[in-house]
Amino acid sequence: TAADGYNLMLVDATHMALQQHLYKQMPFDPVKDFDLVAPLYTTNFFIVVSANSPWKNVNDLIAAAKAKDNEITYGSWGIGSVAHVGTAMLESATGTQMRHIPFKELPQLYTAVSTGEVDWAFGTAASAGALYKAKKVKFLAYAGTKRLAGYTDIPTVGEAGGPNNFELNTWVAFYAPKGVPKATVDRLYSTTQKAMAEPDVKERLSAVGFEPWTVTPTDALKVAEGDRLRFADVVKKAKISVD
Repeated sequence: TAADGYNLMLVDATHMALQQHLYKQMPFDPVKDFDLVAPLYTTNFFIVVSANSPWKNVNDLIAAAKAKDNEITYGSWGIGSVAHVGTAMLESATGTQMRHIPFKELPQLYTAVSTGEVDWAFGTAASAGALYKAKKVKFLAYAGTKRLAGYTDIPTVGEAGGPNNFELNTWVAFYAPKGVPKATVDRLYSTTQKAMAEPDVKERLSAVGFEPWTVTPTDALKVAEGDRLRFADVVKKAKISVD
């Protein structure tokens, strides 16, 4: 989209923070080439298993992973995806090792989880919520600091016997090419935040588990920097690369 003569890009900022650690060379620099204009929304991930899984909580998953080293399988939407790296974080926090099964498409992934082809996967309310409501999968826990509205019966990872304060999320923001004047950023940010506060927008976001994110661009950049540093360590330790 365009605003004030500047091309705005809707960006999955979490994925962008990951990319620079997965590729030896990139055609752009996510820090030097772009300005963050307005954060929009954030969503955290559930731990998704088949409705027939014997696991009742995260503690059961961890116990199974420890008893069957590298036999428990988890799916993701690709090598280096947020789910792949997030599972590496969970493995590191729990002293486990599980087997990664990458899929090309999200529907294939969650169908495989529902049938038991893979043991579990990370999924959002948007990507796995329909199967959950159809009772084809169940959610063991929510990887957030608090329970998600609309899913308050699902405990956090810590509440379900996993690592305390374990969090895995993704967030989306408007970015623009470097050099947007501050006055323009301020105006676009204000306009965006007003739109995100509209009841119908909030209702649509809530329906798919998205939460409006009203922090300033400066605060969002601090989160982006934290993501980059955290992912750098995780990717290095887990030896994840797509090159």
